[in-house]
This record gives sequence, structure tokens and C-alpha cells, in this order.
Amino acid sequence: MSSCNRRVVLLLPLALAACGFSPAYAPGGAATVLQGRVRAADPTDKSGFDFVERIEERLGRPEDIRYALAYTIQTETVGVGKTTDNQITRFNLKGVVDYTLSDEAGQRVTGGRVQSFTAYAATGSTVAGLAAEEDAATRLMRILADQIVTRLIADMAAR
Repeated sequence: MSSCNRRVVLLLPLALAACGFSPAYAPGGAATVLQGRVRAADPTDKSGFDFVERIEERLGRPEDIRYALAYTIQTETVGVGKTTDNQITRFNLKGVVDYTLSDEAGQRVTGGRVQSFTAYAATGSTVAGLAAEEDAATRLMRILADQIVTRLIADMAAR
């Protein structure tokens, strides 16, 4: 049984290649079209800074700019955990990013909306609660940026 499983694993790359699959980060892949060529709009707040930082981590700092990434970030904090005396002890931080990727001529290449959430606890000291909130906001921006990069690569592969 284990030798059969090994054969399946060894033949999987051949099966994927036969169906037209190509790695996004391979030479000539969809991600290489974006590497170092996407300039995200300048951030205006901490969330925007964390968002742009992650975009640049994934796609590289813009050097040969061919695309502009415009975005709007909306976040909302919702209390979800309450004690018997109505004190909120847990929060969900929800985020939505609308984005548009445009080419050098200003023509829209792709765009859309991504959304996600993360949570944090507000128990303990005030400092601990503020640190947890800031960490959750950073995590959320990284999640949303990763979703956008994944969609951009998929959209470029479909072109």
C-alpha cells in the first residue's frame, strides 16, 4: 500500500503538468510579471503601512514600475466575548480591502474585494490589551495582503 502511495506522489507533478499547471514563481510564471513591478499607493495610517509592507514582502519593492495598486481599507471591531457583568473580554477585528490594479496607461487590469477577520483578548492590563489589539491589526493586514497577492497572481496567470 505504501509503495502505491509513493508512486502517486511521484507521478503527481507529471499529472499537473499535463493539465496545464505551471508554477507561479517559475521563470516566466505569472508571479514574475508582478515581481518588483507593482507600486502600492502610499499608506496613510498604521494599517496601510502594514498592508503595503506585506505587499512588498511578497512582490518585492517596486523598481521597474508597470502596475499601480490602489486600495481602500475598512476595519471594524466587534466585541464577542462578555462576562456575566457585561465586560467585553474578546474582540473580532474584521477587515475589508477593495483594490484595483492598473497598468501604466491607467487602464484597470484587475481588482476586487477581500475580507477576513482576526481576534484578540482584552483581558489583563491595559497595556496588554492595546498590544493584543495592535498585533491583531497587523495580522489582519498581512492576511488581506496575502489574499490580494494570491488573486493578482491568479489573474495574471489567466491572461
